[in-house]
Amino acid sequence: MTPYRMEDYERAVTGHRLDTPDTFNFGADVVDAWARDPSKLALIWCDAEGNERRLTFDDVARASNRLANRLTARGVVKGDRVIVMLPRVPEWQIALTACLKLGAVPIPCITMLTERDVAWRAGHSGASAAITLSAETPKFAAAGALAAAGTPGPAVAETPAGAGKLAVTETPAAAGKLAATGTPAASGAFKARIALGPSCPGWESWQSIDAESDTFTAAAVAAEDPAIMYYTSGSTGMPKGVLHAARGLHAWRVSARYWLTLTEDDVMWCTADTGWSKAGTSICFGPWSQGSAVLFHDGPFDARRRFELMERYRVTVFCAAATELRRLVLEDVSGLDLSSLRLAVSAGESVNPEIIDAWKRLTGVELLDGYGQTETLMTVLNYPGMPVKPGSMGRPLPGVEAAVLDGHGCLRTRGARGRLVIRAPNPQLMLGYWNEPERTEAQYVEIEGGRWFLTGDTVDADADGYLFYFGRDDDVIGSSGYRIGPQEVENALIEHPAVQESAVVGLPDPDRGQVVSAFVILAPGFEPGGALAAELQEHVKHITAPYKYPRRIEFVESLPKTVSGKIRRGVLREASS
Repeated sequence: MTPYRMEDYERAVTGHRLDTPDTFNFGADVVDAWARDPSKLALIWCDAEGNERRLTFDDVARASNRLANRLTARGVVKGDRVIVMLPRVPEWQIALTACLKLGAVPIPCITMLTERDVAWRAGHSGASAAITLSAETPKFAAAGALAAAGTPGPAVAETPAGAGKLAVTETPAAAGKLAATGTPAASGAFKARIALGPSCPGWESWQSIDAESDTFTAAAVAAEDPAIMYYTSGSTGMPKGVLHAARGLHAWRVSARYWLTLTEDDVMWCTADTGWSKAGTSICFGPWSQGSAVLFHDGPFDARRRFELMERYRVTVFCAAATELRRLVLEDVSGLDLSSLRLAVSAGESVNPEIIDAWKRLTGVELLDGYGQTETLMTVLNYPGMPVKPGSMGRPLPGVEAAVLDGHGCLRTRGARGRLVIRAPNPQLMLGYWNEPERTEAQYVEIEGGRWFLTGDTVDADADGYLFYFGRDDDVIGSSGYRIGPQEVENALIEHPAVQESAVVGLPDPDRGQVVSAFVILAPGFEPGGALAAELQEHVKHITAPYKYPRRIEFVESLPKTVSGKIRRGVLREASS
């Protein structure tokens, strides 16, 4: 099939229709629907050792039916929350599909979580079941009892001096519960506990599910019913449970059409980890809604290996975070056949224009940046066929009405700077933060007779309606009366060959209010020092307005980030204040 190509953005917006059905069950309405062709490929899995598995939609449908039957037999019902903490293995997609079929709400989690992280999520969500690796089951020791009580687990607080290191402080209720139950047997409160791998006490083995029937009658799930929940961390405070409805899973196909331009003939590879919302939209829900196969690689990052896998599996659309792309563009791909690749995209953290240009020179294909949040998923994007402006997030996804709320409280779409807002209702918007109605309501504002979602990001809208990321509302730097976006300075810094990555924040200054401060990771072959710092300052002055140059530069080995790769500027500010 020919990929969709947006020839006229305005016409695409005007002509777009997303008729959200009254009921939508992704497991039945997408996976089972494609499974009617028993030969249709859904998933290619491989690992660092060269092992490989190929699953058709029929394979996924039958396996998810068996798991859904086991969960049902253990008392898991529609609306129950289920923690799915698995790495990049096919059982991850099977587990998500099984939960969705029975109407349960999966909570995807990365395996890097600690016992206290798991306890928080289990207690906060009141999870009824857990699916994980055998090796990860000890992390659930205290989680089951907390989930049964609906008690938040131990709170995780950041220490300013640690720049991302974590200190643990227990909430009084959690501390008492942990003391009362003890850790070894606490996981027994889950209705179902399923482990992939060697058998372990108190957990059913994934292999035992083969005994279940491979037919299952999927639940009727209304469009507004809860469907999936992601935990996301901000600059401060505990992770929030972002709850999405079934309508969201249906709507996420829109970006797969307009941005990823996926068809039944594509092989999509997104390197996001399994706990990220990006994994849901670009490894599971988006591609499979379009009938695309996905590549799932379980192995450490290796730049050369990335390109070798693209060649071997004839990947057509590739998605990676900006952090990864900065390393990939340094690779020599001569001798590799990348002719199948037709598009690359990125999201989660802005991609600097220099990296976009370097990728095009390296591979010959476009790299299109996109903007989204766990609360909204992909909403502002660059599209194949539409002119791309360097540094721009793009334009709102058809079906999404976005605007800039300027300093006068007015909504504008062109020629303005202000807070990015999205009109509600919209099927892509979250149902809300789990059990936090006041926090949810605080994300909305009534303007000019409409209800709008506050993204928390500041943007510039140019005369053509393109949006440019300026920074988080609390990241914008106020220095000597100027408002400076950290992204502007980071884009200038990365054009210098010595800079591999940087993060820019505003730090307190008695004379200027704040000063622009840069934390720089150097590229190989460069040594830190005062002379190089001065050179970088002069470089920025020549690339962008001189008042934006970083008056403080600190050379660092790493930067604090969220699991999805976003820089945690709040941590840098606290550590340096």
